[in-house]
Amino acid sequence: MYLLGYDIGSSSVKASLVEAATGRCVASAFFPEKEAPIQAPQPGWAEQDPDSWWTYLKQATAAVLAASRCAPADIKAIGISYQMHGLVCIDKEGNPLRPAIIWCDSRAVPYGQRAFEALGRDWCLQHLLNSPGNFTAAKLAWVKENEPAVYEDIWKILLPGDYVALRLTGEAATTVSGLSEGILWNFQKNAPSQRLLGALGIDESLLANIVPTFGEQGSLTRAAARELGLEPGTPVTYRAGDQPNNALSLNVLNPGEIASTAGTSGVVYGVIGQVAYDPLSRVNPFAHVNHTAENPRLGVLLCINGTGILNAWMHRNVAPDLSYDQMNALAATVPIGSEGVSILPFGNGAERMLENRDTGCSIYGVNFNRHTRAHLLRAAQEGIVFSFCYGIEIMEQMGMKVDRIHAGRANMFLSPLFREALAGTSGATIELYDTDGSVGAARGAGIGAGIYRDAAEAFATLERLDVIEPVRQEQYHAAYQRWKSNI
Repeated sequence: MYLLGYDIGSSSVKASLVEAATGRCVASAFFPEKEAPIQAPQPGWAEQDPDSWWTYLKQATAAVLAASRCAPADIKAIGISYQMHGLVCIDKEGNPLRPAIIWCDSRAVPYGQRAFEALGRDWCLQHLLNSPGNFTAAKLAWVKENEPAVYEDIWKILLPGDYVALRLTGEAATTVSGLSEGILWNFQKNAPSQRLLGALGIDESLLANIVPTFGEQGSLTRAAARELGLEPGTPVTYRAGDQPNNALSLNVLNPGEIASTAGTSGVVYGVIGQVAYDPLSRVNPFAHVNHTAENPRLGVLLCINGTGILNAWMHRNVAPDLSYDQMNALAATVPIGSEGVSILPFGNGAERMLENRDTGCSIYGVNFNRHTRAHLLRAAQEGIVFSFCYGIEIMEQMGMKVDRIHAGRANMFLSPLFREALAGTSGATIELYDTDGSVGAARGAGIGAGIYRDAAEAFATLERLDVIEPVRQEQYHAAYQRWKSNI
């Protein structure tokens, strides 16, 4: 018995086939092999053809079936992870009316700000937990004002994962988690936000029907099954945005747990057990995959633009003769605190947690007679760690008690120095796992289909690769306090 998970990213679509009993990934594939194109008709725009996701999904499915030689009838459920905050507008036949406006498109900022001012900061944060910002609702307001002919023909609006589910099942549907990521959910009323829709001049009928995050969301149509080489009637039983799904993949479901990634940019995604918000809106709370009105579970999302990109910059410009492993070893020869050198890693644009300030990357405390590139390499990794901890402090101010950080063993988490510094500064135990988004979506499908009794059973086979306990906390805390004095 197998579970099929899809991860619909802006760079590629990945499929993974997971053996339900063992949790073992028996085959995976992604397409395109080179990064998927993103169209930018004007500066600040970012669009993709929704049908290209379907093309890549078909290719990935064929590759997985060929590699595994799995009988389609043995696949018992399908799960979907997807790039968040996008907008797909469809007509009554389910056809896209225009290219999808994806997560990194910034055209809708003025529309979200206009609604934020009209509704008031306090109301937005208390009910939506966020500013309408540049999220899906604001993107739709842009379409309404700038492409009225398109807007008039819209039957439903969908998130990218909702569109893929539509192609699979023929059903236009979404989830509470999805509506919350579009800033379309009123947490006080536990319903779509009619007041926000009214402020944007949007008819609530454009929202798709709500289905549970885990559970029956539709089944594979004969047409879709024929295209994919799968069995008609195979149920789709899970969908979630990429960051909530990444947290699920790492078994982050309970208050105090954090899922983290540290690639070019860094993400801290923590779970909190009550409806709460940051008064300065430096982080984004959304409904987590296991959120209910009776048992709140919010995922508090912080994205830090300047993380791994700083380490890569150091590699190119400070240590081009060294491998990353050699850089890590050289940095580890310097004491905690880099003997007074501090680096603010914010050189990749404005940072939400700094209230959208674009401070640039700054280096403090360099002494030309004392410090070497080893100090810069360590200070860079510590600066990235400290930026994570700065975001974690915001979450703690919202009522989260951080106990554990779960991550995949990839990118910055490959560095022993980075792992030790993050554990030592945050005081949290770090657990590293072997998983990814498509595998997590497959496990989620198993939960939704009732193949697993609960999440505990679904993740009983999740392979934990390493555990890092906090050490030398006083030294890291002192270095962190000095770093914070420069913000």
